[in-house]
Amino acid sequence: MTTIPTVASDSTPAGVPAADPEAVTERLLQVLNDGAIAVLASIGHQTGLFETLATLPPVTSAQLADAAGLDERYVREWLGGVVTAGFVDYDPGTSGYALRADHAPFLTGPSADNLARALQYVTLMGQTTPGIVEAFRHGGGLDYAAYPGFHDLQASDSGAVLDAILLDEILPLTGETDRLRAGIDVADVGCGQGHAVNLLARAFPASRFTGFDFEPDVIATARAEAAAWGLTNATFAVRDVAGEPSPAAYDLVTAFDTIHDQARPAEVLQHIAACLRPGGTFLMGDIDASSRLENNLDLPWASFLYAISTTHCMSVSLAQGGAGLGTVWGVELAEQMIREAGFGSVERHRLAANPFEVYVVARR
Repeated sequence: MTTIPTVASDSTPAGVPAADPEAVTERLLQVLNDGAIAVLASIGHQTGLFETLATLPPVTSAQLADAAGLDERYVREWLGGVVTAGFVDYDPGTSGYALRADHAPFLTGPSADNLARALQYVTLMGQTTPGIVEAFRHGGGLDYAAYPGFHDLQASDSGAVLDAILLDEILPLTGETDRLRAGIDVADVGCGQGHAVNLLARAFPASRFTGFDFEPDVIATARAEAAAWGLTNATFAVRDVAGEPSPAAYDLVTAFDTIHDQARPAEVLQHIAACLRPGGTFLMGDIDASSRLENNLDLPWASFLYAISTTHCMSVSLAQGGAGLGTVWGVELAEQMIREAGFGSVERHRLAANPFEVYVVARR
């Protein structure tokens, strides 16, 4: 997931009632305005407008539209929104627009600091709201087909983090680096588009890596990347890991932001334990939040976590008749379920480079 910097907020803290009705109104209007800004930022990312602005001197709306290959009238209206949001400077004398230098690192580029990428989740949640409202009324949930572009968004979002810290910061937590150099068997559960598997396979050519996911489209993307990189030690299989467990065939199993989405997470964790050889290691990256609501009141992005859970993570599990753990299943429940699956040693690790996640290392 995306690294989100801690920012100060002058809004009313969660759980503290506002005595002044005008303050409540002001906060709700700010929420309305900020939500609209999120949509504009998502559009700016998807159309390449932020990236184009970052490469140009102050330009008119016509010049920007021409450089980006877009319709000028839409570009001009979008510029009005991002200027009033404070992302872009405007000179009325020259009708020139320029991306603010202090905002550019957080709106452009491939790094995990680019939050414009993450703001696409807001537009995705908006697309699914009608179906989620029906689920509120009748139960169940939405299957993955109801989330157009979700896999690409998730892969782009998590990929930036993996590129930055998987090899140098996340993987060393396992203590398995030397064995990976020598050659071991590794599986990634819920591998999605397989970027983590391919990064590891490229870094450790003596080891053998397998990615599992039940979505054929993402497996096809994973295989294509492996082929493009010339990898011979990375394979991918379409498989529901909640099905029959594999024999004890792996030395290391990883799972990044996938356990809480599972229909049968307890069975998945049990199967992970069963497929590990004696002394094997399980590395899980997941959302760093508490299982208890009261402990999340001061988490700056808690409302987002509950929202994405309501509109996606919990819903896709419930659509399969599953447990519906949701995004905010929390570190306490996660550790409990991992221990119940058969792991004797469970350690939590946090990295400053990605405060959004907790990394759990468990051993048989």
